[in-house]
Amino acid sequence: MNLESPKVTVAKSAQYLFDSLSDVKNFEKLMPENIAKFEVLGDDIFNFGLKGMPEIKLKMKDKTPHSKVVLAAASDKLPFTLTANIDALNDAQSAVQLHFEGEFNPMMAMMIKGPISKFIETLAENMNKL
Repeated sequence: MNLESPKVTVAKSAQYLFDSLSDVKNFEKLMPENIAKFEVLGDDIFNFGLKGMPEIKLKMKDKTPHSKVVLAAASDKLPFTLTANIDALNDAQSAVQLHFEGEFNPMMAMMIKGPISKFIETLAENMNKL
């Protein structure tokens, strides 16, 4: 299952966004209002839970300076990645788009598609909070 957030323009440089997204503590600022739990477990891993959803552990998987940050589920039960693609528009503006990619059975995919789409859309909309 592949989902994409809308591309959002942020009044920050690509380097600033990359540095911010490379620090897992900053993901708390991006979370939706219905967050029930957010806990940093290490330099490259955090745990979060939304009301009515199971808790998810995300671990930093890959980084390409100033253009891409990839997080992956730390559990094999729900294998997925969340990628932030950053495009510099100029020195003070960047465009960010989130890509969610996961391997789920059709029933699971049907159940989580709506909530995950809304979740990544909210993360993208909150980029200006960084």
